[in-house]
Amino acid sequence: MSEQLPEGNAVIGQSGGPTAVINQSLVGAVEALRGAGAIERVFGARHAVRGMLNEDFVDMGRYSQDDLERFAVTPSAALGSSRDKPDREYGEKIVEVFKKHNIRYFFYIGGNDSSDTCRIVKDVARDSNYDLRSFHIPKTIDNDLLENDHTPGYGSAAKFVAMAFMGDALDNASLPGIKVNVVMGRHAGFLTGASALARRRDDDGPHLIYLPETDFDPDRFVGDVEHVYSRLGRCQIAVSEGINDKAGNFISAMMSGFDETDQHGNVQLSGTGALGDWLAHMLRSRLTPAGGKPPRIRADTFGYLQRCWPDASPVDQLEARKAGAMAAMYALQGRREGSVAIQRVSTIPYKIEMPLVELEKIAGKTRRMPAEYIDGRHDVSQSFLEYLRPLVGTLPVMGRL
Repeated sequence: MSEQLPEGNAVIGQSGGPTAVINQSLVGAVEALRGAGAIERVFGARHAVRGMLNEDFVDMGRYSQDDLERFAVTPSAALGSSRDKPDREYGEKIVEVFKKHNIRYFFYIGGNDSSDTCRIVKDVARDSNYDLRSFHIPKTIDNDLLENDHTPGYGSAAKFVAMAFMGDALDNASLPGIKVNVVMGRHAGFLTGASALARRRDDDGPHLIYLPETDFDPDRFVGDVEHVYSRLGRCQIAVSEGINDKAGNFISAMMSGFDETDQHGNVQLSGTGALGDWLAHMLRSRLTPAGGKPPRIRADTFGYLQRCWPDASPVDQLEARKAGAMAAMYALQGRREGSVAIQRVSTIPYKIEMPLVELEKIAGKTRRMPAEYIDGRHDVSQSFLEYLRPLVGTLPVMGRL
């Protein structure tokens, strides 16, 4: 005999960095919840948990299916997002708001911290004997959630990175020099590694790829670049913002005068071009021959451009929408809490499943690139590219004289 579902309202929030497909997950959940017997109204929380605290809700029932379809294909978080990282006290305030509005179903779209928020709110509700069902819907371009083969948002961001490097490599071949591109990824190199999809010929860039999972040594880096540059007359480099030395210290944090931190006390890696400029300056000073002319060296930091580029991966769109729908389905089946996970069944043909896993298995934890996806000190493996291709989809084919 199935459990009686509590009757009440549902709320959905979008947290952390927006992506090209996060609204697909929102729409997938709304579609599945609207009209369900136990669900009276479906609310969207403006700016995530902050909106919940402020009782800033949008009735999703006011939007037509045509509206939802437009939201779904629009990048960024339609409801607005937040970087608030709730503690127990914050969670208690949220539950009090939920009680006031008879919210019995809580859906939160986000990454590691968002899954931990779900866990905190779930525990607070349980301890106060309030029947609340809490579900995490995965989202992160960093692709760093445990229990997941990959996460919604990653495939689209990886597609952007691959195409950006493809175009930049053509520029680099036209006017040869050394080019450094800094890509997002604090602890995991999945996004930086996607740059390797830009290669079509043996001499195509990126020629060097540096990930957080491998120790970064500045002297060795200069030697690697010098070797490629002397052979090809050019060198395109992909560098993760989270590169670190063998002691685990961020290279960004080691740079003189660089001491910015974000609101959580983490070293500020995104939103600054300091790392790229520092690497370019080091290469220029070390590779300029005595009395000679310095090589042409430039650096770019992709930064937020990677997150919401309006050319999403088709597979990413479909899976993001399905992840939202699956969270709603599990709730309507009587499950009490969990995180929807994307797990690969096969690569050829590409097939996945989406089980519900315990929040505690992913909450606040970070997945890194496995060793079999890394090739030496400055490259990714063929197995990583085989893993990645189905997530990104078809890329353009470039001609060459």
